[in-house]
Amino acid sequence: MLGQEIRKARLKAGLTQEDLAAKARVTREYVSLLELNKRMPTLPVFVRLCKAIGVSAPDLLAKLEDSFLSPAARRA
Repeated sequence: MLGQEIRKARLKAGLTQEDLAAKARVTREYVSLLELNKRMPTLPVFVRLCKAIGVSAPDLLAKLEDSFLSPAARRA
């Protein structure tokens, strides 16, 4: 799910939810809801989150796509 990928990327970047929220101009509560998959970001917010984390939006979406593929589909 998208929230899990955002969380993984945030942690890899060494950011707290508070850090990410400040950089992306959202609340820490909103970041928490995103990571719990209880909210979906708008495209502009998604782009700000990606920039704040230091990952490109296409790269984060590719990781999300990979998580949906079965092991057999990944080998194809």
